[in-house]
Amino acid sequence: MTAPVSIPGVRSVRAALDGSGGPAVVIACPPHPQQGGTRSDPRLQSVADALNNRGIDCLRIDYGSWDQGIGEQTDTKNAVKWANNNYQTVGLFGYSFGAALTLLVAAQNNLNGAAALAPPTSLASGDNINAALQSITCPVLICYGEYDTTVDWQPLVNQQLNSNVQTTGFPADHLFTGHHHSAAATIADFFLRVF
Repeated sequence: MTAPVSIPGVRSVRAALDGSGGPAVVIACPPHPQQGGTRSDPRLQSVADALNNRGIDCLRIDYGSWDQGIGEQTDTKNAVKWANNNYQTVGLFGYSFGAALTLLVAAQNNLNGAAALAPPTSLASGDNINAALQSITCPVLICYGEYDTTVDWQPLVNQQLNSNVQTTGFPADHLFTGHHHSAAATIADFFLRVF
């Protein structure tokens, strides 16, 4: 079942809650909104379906008005606050731009797990994703496409020193063409394990 949710905060953030109201939820952050990224992204939908099949709810968010990545971080933090008020167990997932926000926000919040699909190493706002990754205390999964030439994922995979970070490569490009379901299953299994 999918229900509309309005995330409290100064910015207008809409979301879709997929699931049956269990004790655990994963917030899903879409790719870059200026490149068409929304909560309806097929990678987010695949992850939501895989989570629901494992009894975990998924809150797919849309960011408020474009704000150079800064307001979008606020939107993600507000979604985490909403989830913490409504669930016992909270995780965060994002794809591409959303993966960067996932890692930045996970470094500043107490979460049960975080998963990043095709994360870049930085944002235009100047945020250093690798530095954020090093300070995350919850379990982290980074999934990357071995043929991805869109984002510079190698530093996150090759230089991570944090023992709670797991990396998984797929024979995929940045869009994970032909690998949505296998990546989603890997991500959902990760959350099932750490929750």
